[in-house]
Amino acid sequence: MTESIPVSVQPLSQRMETLAAFEPSPFPVISLYLSLTPNQNGRENWDQFVRKVFNERGKALRADSPERGSFETDAERIRQYLDQPRDQVWQGIAIFASAESELFEAIPLETPFDDHWMFVGSVPHLYPLAKLIDSYPRYASVMLDTNRARIVVSSLAAAEREEEITSDKTRRTSKGGWSQARYQRRADNVHMHHMKEVVDALDKIVREENINQIVIAADDNVLPKLREQMPAHLSEKIVDAVTLQRHGAAGDAMLESTFDAIRAKDAETDAEKVQELMDEWQGSGLGVTGPEATLRAFEMGQVEELIITGSVETLKPVQKLPDNAASEMTAETSAANASIDEARLKLSAELIKRAQQTSARIRFIEDAALLADVGGVGALLRFRI
Repeated sequence: MTESIPVSVQPLSQRMETLAAFEPSPFPVISLYLSLTPNQNGRENWDQFVRKVFNERGKALRADSPERGSFETDAERIRQYLDQPRDQVWQGIAIFASAESELFEAIPLETPFDDHWMFVGSVPHLYPLAKLIDSYPRYASVMLDTNRARIVVSSLAAAEREEEITSDKTRRTSKGGWSQARYQRRADNVHMHHMKEVVDALDKIVREENINQIVIAADDNVLPKLREQMPAHLSEKIVDAVTLQRHGAAGDAMLESTFDAIRAKDAETDAEKVQELMDEWQGSGLGVTGPEATLRAFEMGQVEELIITGSVETLKPVQKLPDNAASEMTAETSAANASIDEARLKLSAELIKRAQQTSARIRFIEDAALLADVGGVGALLRFRI
């Protein structure tokens, strides 16, 4: 029996597309990223950060200017929003605001940001949100034994969709001979039927949710039975198989174990992705490297996948950005020793915006050294010119 358990999910991809389509404004656009989790002393410190950066940034604008008025209006609206009671599952939040452009978008998340950030520019700054999404990819985890299974689709470290599958449970007897043989055949048939039902449910979910990664959590004696029933197009999506803990590790703990497997695989494939980029760039021509070439490829609609450093400070600035790029961009952060110049901020904002506008995939490379020789960015292309 398959039971669907709906999970309410905000259409984050659509909200990202809307923010990426925002035209540059002559008035300040605030992009605020806050981690809502307690610090090492058990206290939240995001409110201190907000007071500090709002006060300092407000004073940097001329007191009687329209820009100052717009900024103060946005700051007050954000304060009022943050003062409201919030869901305890929220661990991070991204807020985008510009009063003069009638923009106010708050995106609560069940995943924290590493640090607090505030960007002020002419467009929303989406780099940290896009990076968080890439760091927590959507995947399916399958937790099962011989008569029960749970399939969970997760993203941003939270469950989006769940299905539970239960099958007839066989009861072992002490009889031997023909009775025992009949029992064993029946048990084997029940287990096989259960595995087929799990595979059918997983196949449907993978198709409907466009899932590319699967993690299996099962006993060692169960996994081979599942693989026997699994078609090749599902088997090739399996990232890892972890041992199912029957006692103690359940729910969030098991979800964390499956996510650890996804993160480990992602770290392994970063170098492979960069090598693929280099091979396409130097070989078939279906790759470009460097900020200028990547921006030109976006202008031609060629980019299939943006491959960008996970550290903005390692991007190589360009001589000139497109005319409709951000006209200015400043950053304030709680991160230790973080200093990013305006040219790199504007470039990172433009690259992520272009990727969102053209439905290009985005892959962040955590090891900055892998892209250091090509200015921190490149792209795999849909076609050559």
